[in-house]
Amino acid sequence: MGIQHTLRALADPIRRDILNLLKQGKMSAGDIAAHFPVTGASISRHLSVLKDADLIRDNREGKFIFYELNASVLEEIMLWIADLKGGSDNAQEE
Repeated sequence: MGIQHTLRALADPIRRDILNLLKQGKMSAGDIAAHFPVTGASISRHLSVLKDADLIRDNREGKFIFYELNASVLEEIMLWIADLKGGSDNAQEE
């Protein structure tokens, strides 16, 4: 997956809110959906986009699927952004 795919997944405010929820720890889709005024199908689609972008992982426990952050991809994005910022700082110094 490329950075463009990841940034596209991060562009949606509901998906960003889902990631913020998952900072607290793993959650089921039902627990996540309870925080939003949208349908369960909509949350399922958002989770699918986040999973396809490798921003979250899912793990089946019994009859439930729990979602959690994939911090390594988020770290890669942060490093990329920090590198961009570093490049613009150098340009301003010249």
